[in-house]
Amino acid sequence: MKTFLLFISVAYSSALFAQNAEETAVKTTVHTLFQAMQKADSTMLKPLFSPGARLQTVINKQGDVTVRDEAIAGFINSIGKAKAGTLDERLSGIDIKIDGDLATAWTPYVFYFQDKKSHCGVNAFTLVKIGGSWKIQTIIDTRRKENCPDLPKQ
Repeated sequence: MKTFLLFISVAYSSALFAQNAEETAVKTTVHTLFQAMQKADSTMLKPLFSPGARLQTVINKQGDVTVRDEAIAGFINSIGKAKAGTLDERLSGIDIKIDGDLATAWTPYVFYFQDKKSHCGVNAFTLVKIGGSWKIQTIIDTRRKENCPDLPKQ
């Protein structure tokens, strides 16, 4: 019986360690995206995305909800044209869920442009593990100007 319990404990802790390692890898991909934005470094951004990745924004204008698509290439180019330090997206948390080669990351944020609060909302990332690395497949976000908390620089 003691051997069986030891086996279960080792198996459980191994699975927990593997899950924590994968969560860390997903968080690293997400945090690298925001670091690249702060540095205005498009070459740092490119490898984070899978082929065919999508960027979307949920827009609610007086109850009329639409979803706007933006090409990832356009997003990457716009980041590369920004001045380093002008784009600062600060996260108030990150919630990771993983099943095999699929992960999601839910990140409430406040976006600062040139050190001034611009807007806030939530990013919902979908990531896929391709070639051993977590790649961003989709980002969909919400944006609002009201009720945005103040977040410290990270």
